[in-house]
Amino acid sequence: MDGAAGQAPPHPAPPCPVPPYPVPEPDRLTRFVVRLYERSPRWVVPLAALGCVAAGIGYALISDPTRSAPDAAPTCLLKLTTGLDCPGCGGTRALWYVLHGDLPAAARHHFLFVFALPFLAYLFVAWAGRQAFGWRLPELRVSSRVIGVFLVGWLAFSVVRNLPWAPFTSLYV
Repeated sequence: MDGAAGQAPPHPAPPCPVPPYPVPEPDRLTRFVVRLYERSPRWVVPLAALGCVAAGIGYALISDPTRSAPDAAPTCLLKLTTGLDCPGCGGTRALWYVLHGDLPAAARHHFLFVFALPFLAYLFVAWAGRQAFGWRLPELRVSSRVIGVFLVGWLAFSVVRNLPWAPFTSLYV
């Protein structure tokens, strides 16, 4: 009898994991975008994002959302159909007032936008600086709990600003 008499037989190797569904081959447009991204310089994506931000700022400056006609129909679908302010209602006017240096008027139109703007600006500068120039600015660590509290606050603000009683009517824009 050999030395392997009291030992269990060796286990076969586990089978290769099979994905639960077949992974599709990327289409031509996806391959083109990925190839373009891989070949582009690292500063292109932050520059494109900055272009989008600049377009939004340009729209706010050109359109002057504070001077709409009193009988003009609202452009927000929620306000047009229900008469209620949506969670972002007043954001364009708040941006217009921020760009003109009137923070109290901006906060009157959308307080949470004005509150979040410095944090969003810093996050953008830190991200764009890292992507384009390799800067290592101190990271603003925002936990999921803080984000959840902010979103709950935004939801509460959206509900409270639509209540038809004083002092909530002062939040109606």
